[in-house]
Amino acid sequence: MPSQQILQKKISEVEEVAQLIKKYKVIGIASLQKVRAAQLQEFKKNLADKVFMRVIQNTLMKRAIENSNEEPELKKLVEYLEGANIYLFTDLNPFKLALLLEKGKVMTTAKSGDIAAFDVTVPAGNTAQPPGPIISQLNAVGLPTRIESGSVWISKDTLVAEKGDVISERLASILSRLGIKPVEAGLAMKVAYDEDLIITEEQLRIDLDEIRRSIENAYADAFGLSLSVAYPTKENMEALVHIAHQEAYALAINAVVSTKETIKDLIRKAHAEMLSLSAASSRLLD
Repeated sequence: MPSQQILQKKISEVEEVAQLIKKYKVIGIASLQKVRAAQLQEFKKNLADKVFMRVIQNTLMKRAIENSNEEPELKKLVEYLEGANIYLFTDLNPFKLALLLEKGKVMTTAKSGDIAAFDVTVPAGNTAQPPGPIISQLNAVGLPTRIESGSVWISKDTLVAEKGDVISERLASILSRLGIKPVEAGLAMKVAYDEDLIITEEQLRIDLDEIRRSIENAYADAFGLSLSVAYPTKENMEALVHIAHQEAYALAINAVVSTKETIKDLIRKAHAEMLSLSAASSRLLD
């Protein structure tokens, strides 16, 4: 293709990207480093009505951002334009988008240089491998072995990699043969731009269980406070009425106010006091 045509094509693409930037409120950048082609197609299919995904050369994206004078804060996104990326244009809340991508991740076999997504423990048991070179290969990654019934067995549960460790080529090969998938594959949000706000990967990472516990604790504290100051709401009204009834009942008993509800307890109280007085009088007479 003649250089002039190539230049015109790039100019046209920059203009298209600039229009996408204007059209959507949120721009997300996700790494393509650990994404399988089939996964990417599945993401595009599942999110087609919510997110427009496009692989764009970083240089062209940078040019489109620099041309977007209406949003000066957008230029801060330039420092994240490194590596193989896919760009996500959407009106979704960026945190919801990050969660949707997180749910789409899968565990896959490791390759040399991959990062362990969790503590990798090889369980004790039959490898279903016949004796041979496999023994020295297993031993080389720290797995104790024995021969039993014509097969190589791993003698005990063994931790071979901690979360965050780089997996070597030798270990990756062994884990693959044992059917262990220690690597998380999928789109990972690196950063999101949301109406003049840059949200980093760390900020986008949400622990839903922790947030749920925090909300539950806050609710319990607020509920307890509302009861202690007798502040009525539809949530605590039944409990407040119950507390008020208990306090009114106790007051009626202490003040000897007879009602159809208190009369039985008043009689029991009077009987108990009579017995106590009688016993005290007997001790004095003795």
